[in-house]
Amino acid sequence: MILEIRDVVKQYSGHLALNGVSLSVPRASVYGLLGPNGAGKTTLIRIINCITAPDSGEVLLNGKRMTPKDVERIGYLPEERGLYKKMKVGEQALYLARLKGMTKTDALKALKYWFEKFEIQDWWGKKIEELSKGMAQKVQFVTTILHKPELLIFDEPFSGFDPVNTDMLKREILALRDQGATIIFSTHNMSSVEELCENISLVNNSKIVLQGNIDDIRASYTHKTMLVRSANVFQAGHFYEPVSQEAKNGTVETVIRKTGDEDNNVILQEIMKQTQIYSFEELRPTMNDIFIETVKNVKQIKQ
Repeated sequence: MILEIRDVVKQYSGHLALNGVSLSVPRASVYGLLGPNGAGKTTLIRIINCITAPDSGEVLLNGKRMTPKDVERIGYLPEERGLYKKMKVGEQALYLARLKGMTKTDALKALKYWFEKFEIQDWWGKKIEELSKGMAQKVQFVTTILHKPELLIFDEPFSGFDPVNTDMLKREILALRDQGATIIFSTHNMSSVEELCENISLVNNSKIVLQGNIDDIRASYTHKTMLVRSANVFQAGHFYEPVSQEAKNGTVETVIRKTGDEDNNVILQEIMKQTQIYSFEELRPTMNDIFIETVKNVKQIKQ
């Protein structure tokens, strides 16, 4: 593991931001850090970057407790972009590269490579305030990865991008992983999580409420969602609830979600009292489905 978070606790003025959070990030992987707004993700990212310190617990990088010096080995792209609007693009990119310990010669060489790759050479003399949000995002992405950090943290990296540039950035993230970088990826876009991440931690109300390999997590939720093809529309029962219903070619396709742990035969018998069933199959839920269900269940438990 390149990064280990062990039982981290952080409190601000009576607000418990993180409560015993632990996770381990495998080397050369893309790790999803997920959660609703206010869950504690940003606090954890700030602790990893040594911007703030935990009240208790520890953060290990390559098996050793992190120090502020280790931040040079991290590239951080925050959700709130931090470029100086009045500075020219080239001057700012060079300045940020030097802050990360690069020589001027190495920085200029690396910047030339990335600016040509992203076809943004013409932006070198422009001020940041002259760029669109997506254009500025490209510049900040370059400055984040330029010094070849072994750990990269991307917080909503596709914000402001159109589909073409989003796809381009996804390819670059996977290429960085294949070259040995480890990426922590924080986003609300669950389809991107499914495309990029191998493992995830879902933070909610300051705690980890779901953690593990994405394929394993989705497989564990498969038995809860079914697709029923029937002759007619049917209503919710004691042990299931319809999620969606759609008429197709003389049949009705209904996605249902189990509300308990009852056997599928029990649910079938309930539905058969209302309509004729043509087929019945388990569906593999999306990470978005799992995200919503997990957060909803945590809220109900808390209440």
